Amino acid sequence: MNKVIGFDVYGTLVDPLEMGQHLQQLIGDKALEFAQLWHDKKVEYAFRRGLMQQYADFAVCTQQALQYCLTVYNLTLTASAQQQLLAKFSQLSAFGDVIVGLALLRNQGHTLVAFSNGPEIAVRNLMHNAGVLPQLHDVISVDDLQTFKPNPAVYHYLINRTQTDPTHCWMVSSNPWDVIGAKAAGLNTAWIQRDSKKVFDPWGIEPDLTVSNLIELSEQLEAR
Repeated sequence: MNKVIGFDVYGTLVDPLEMGQHLQQLIGDKALEFAQLWHDKKVEYAFRRGLMQQYADFAVCTQQALQYCLTVYNLTLTASAQQQLLAKFSQLSAFGDVIVGLALLRNQGHTLVAFSNGPEIAVRNLMHNAGVLPQLHDVISVDDLQTFKPNPAVYHYLINRTQTDPTHCWMVSSNPWDVIGAKAAGLNTAWIQRDSKKVFDPWGIEPDLTVSNLIELSEQLEAR
């Protein structure tokens, strides 16, 4: 049975920690640490805004998280330099398995969409620059609902936008909180465990599949 598969973007299709490469001149050997804090903080800000019902798009969360990190590390960047750094988010590379894995899934007849907390135009640009966009049927953003994952309404929106039945709709993410949110909302889920040391949250809600990359995902779905 063909499926609709929604893919998280940051951490699943592209690596946000690649920003560490652009932070080397700014902070040296703490670049990866800075990149991790920046990523974690922008996700936290999205969570908080969703709960508070004080929506601002993910670009705002990302910018404010950068300002937080600069303060933590006692660094100063001009507004222009900050914008140049933020622009690098549109140039993140796809993980090595992504284009091949998506092509395999598409050839199996599945409908593939990027499903992100990021604004649609930003995600489209990122997917285009990473060479991923041709493998996708659509890009769907939570920006349409003015809230963020893991709000159940967001996952229901994926179902409604793709006009599919929940039993045939999958959410694929490297983020356990995203997988748990989608599973709680009634979707099928796959966790991409890109880091073998990463632990899934012990909430009693488990993914339907756990795989290390999208090529393995295509093999597992074909075997089902």
